[in-house]
Amino acid sequence: MATSSNEMSKLSWRRFEDGDNVWEKLTDQIFVQDTSHKCPTYVHKTPPCQGSCPSGEDIRGWLQIVRGMEQPPPGMAWQEYAFRRSTDANPFPSMMGRVCPAPCQDGCNRNELEDYVGINAVEQFIGDTAVANGYRFEPAAQDTGKRVAIIGGGPAGLSAAYHLRRKGHAATIFEALSDLGGMFRFGIPGYRVPRDMLGAEIDRILAMGQIEVKLNTRVGIDVTVEQLEKDYDAVLWAIGCQSGRGLPVPGWEGTPNCVSGVAFLKAFNEGRMKVTAEKVVCVGGGDTSIDVVSVARRLGHITKTNRSDLPETVIRDGYVAHDAAMTAAAEGAEVTLTSLFTRDKMTAAEHEVDDALQEGVTILDGVMPVEVLKNEEGRAIGLQIARCEMKDGRPTPIAGTEQVLAADLVVAAIGQGGDLTGLEEFDNGRGLMNSDKFYQVPERPGHFVAGDIIRPHLLTTAIGQAWIAVESIDDYLRQAEHRRRPKVDVHHFDLLAKLNEAHLAPETFKVDERGDLRGTASARYAVHNFEDRSGAEVIPHDELFLGHFNYHPRNLRKEEVPSAEEVLGHFKERVIGLSEGEAIDEGKRCMSCGMCFECDNCVIFCPQDAVFRVKKDESTTGRYVDTDYAKCIGCHICADVCPTGYIKMGLGE
Repeated sequence: MATSSNEMSKLSWRRFEDGDNVWEKLTDQIFVQDTSHKCPTYVHKTPPCQGSCPSGEDIRGWLQIVRGMEQPPPGMAWQEYAFRRSTDANPFPSMMGRVCPAPCQDGCNRNELEDYVGINAVEQFIGDTAVANGYRFEPAAQDTGKRVAIIGGGPAGLSAAYHLRRKGHAATIFEALSDLGGMFRFGIPGYRVPRDMLGAEIDRILAMGQIEVKLNTRVGIDVTVEQLEKDYDAVLWAIGCQSGRGLPVPGWEGTPNCVSGVAFLKAFNEGRMKVTAEKVVCVGGGDTSIDVVSVARRLGHITKTNRSDLPETVIRDGYVAHDAAMTAAAEGAEVTLTSLFTRDKMTAAEHEVDDALQEGVTILDGVMPVEVLKNEEGRAIGLQIARCEMKDGRPTPIAGTEQVLAADLVVAAIGQGGDLTGLEEFDNGRGLMNSDKFYQVPERPGHFVAGDIIRPHLLTTAIGQAWIAVESIDDYLRQAEHRRRPKVDVHHFDLLAKLNEAHLAPETFKVDERGDLRGTASARYAVHNFEDRSGAEVIPHDELFLGHFNYHPRNLRKEEVPSAEEVLGHFKERVIGLSEGEAIDEGKRCMSCGMCFECDNCVIFCPQDAVFRVKKDESTTGRYVDTDYAKCIGCHICADVCPTGYIKMGLGE
């Protein structure tokens, strides 16, 4: 957890404690003597932000570009360069900067010092700037003549189309709903995901060409699997989980005004539901439940309604819609959220919970639903809840703590499931589809799968799975063997690619001309003393020299969160993005874990003047310093004062 704010201005960190002047192991003592052949080796490792990112983004890379450390190639603005580095893994920087719960920030090593880097905030700046400047993706690779059917036009399906086009394959997206976007469009309210920004990011993918879109087309009903197998070279299933789970309590089943959170949000996001009920109770605790209660507070209710105007009529029937004029008569709704877990253990983002409270939502935590209470007409009039405790991993109500929450609409936001109607052959018995480690459907050659239909999780998880699935599809189409995926399976900084970009690539190695290959310190065909462990190791905070860093407060995005009195009809975007100056300053808070960021500590503190700068016209980011082995005595001071943990002591001669 991050350091409390009242302690942040008093940073203090030491690599060695008092008394740590004697080596405990004889081996360590031997290798730090002046006669040691241990000399600096520059080791590239993956930072924990990237290791925690399900999309596998090169977060450190685009933060270094934003801060101005890594320069773009000639003729390209740094804003565009950051966009291109960001979208190498994830084509939705504007969207993800807004709605991703940011596991990368939880993993950030700066948490050990003061407070994490605002990765989401910088990503939103990159995405919004790209839209404002009209940046497009680079032209697709040469057409391979292969066509892939993508079933589902949500985050996973669209990401797959993007990555397929980059490899030269054509794609056809089959979408059962009326528009593309999946959970982006139909599961998250517009005040969190602005529809103009979403549309721009989707259009940018479609503009790559050879991506056909078939809306209102349900595979398994409108199109058969056999037809897909006949018409396409491969099939990717990215149908998501559009069915909500009901409450497993008496009185839920068949009750008209008991609905799922997924259906509630879909009716709102399609523009059909204009008002909700007077008293809404939502059972959940995750992000979906927060969206439900926040929407309910914004919509309000109308006092006099015809039966056809009841919210569940609109929610349950995809063709019925409220009259827009109803909103003029809307009054505030009484909205309650119940959570099985206590607030500190709720899965919803903490700031989202805070916002809901400010908007007037009542939150009852540590309680479980017991029974839906109904009137003689069979409609729900209340939800009985009780405080609970966990026994054998299952919530159990505590006798004597029962209470009844009056309710005109009960919403269950406790999970989602897939709808495999017409696709029963793919159902694994849990309403989901099976996948192997390469995201292939087992025993179905040519069929691949990604996203929530494997296991409901984060949007960023679906996007990351789509990237790996496309790698597998590409292998399948080329009839190539699957390559073993790295232990740390993310997009990494590529030193050779950077050297090529800067026209500083190593010389061609010709084995018949080189003779004795021992000793490459001065050779131009090798990158001197650089080791890439990024695919195998994540660098922890205790390998950094944290004492180098000063207190640097996080640049916080402003939020326009309405009060309980202002929330009715308030649909303005909540998050206000960083300015360019704020984004650059936030990028500078990145500690560049596992990669040189040109601080010069190793050059300054070397007692032998053995470590020296390499001229920028001879090298570039990632190989910034060099060592004169004739002077190096193996004292390891350069490794001790390296803030990023980039320098390790390795054997040499």
